[in-house]
Amino acid sequence: MIWLANTVLVVHALLAVFIVCGFAAIWVGAGLGWKWIRHKLFRLTHLFLIVIVSTLSLLGVACPLTTLEDWLRTGSLETNGFAQGFIQRWVSRLLFYDFPVWVFTLLYGAFGLVVLLTWRLVPPRNASRTKATRR
Repeated sequence: MIWLANTVLVVHALLAVFIVCGFAAIWVGAGLGWKWIRHKLFRLTHLFLIVIVSTLSLLGVACPLTTLEDWLRTGSLETNGFAQGFIQRWVSRLLFYDFPVWVFTLLYGAFGLVVLLTWRLVPPRNASRTKATRR
């Protein structure tokens, strides 16, 4: 089960990277004229993920991926500290920090609001509209 827990951890990290780097790419791409950053599916996926993260945080609900990973590692939903493997140790250092919960709630909520504002300031475009505009 450790390999599955490590897989969940890596997927979790990739989603976090997508949220953060996707946001940066939207603004950099807007400045550089990249068309792909306005692709509606990319933008909807990005918005959907940050809304989930922000909502879970505001509701005080643990991330389901973290809960699943803990359960796969320990067989229990209670984590009392367990030996970490190489992948978990390094990816966890990138994902988890020792701050009070309210700090993360504030950060996730603020980031969610900035993503919504970005949706307005750098709006996505429909693929069909973009193709019609090119003609």
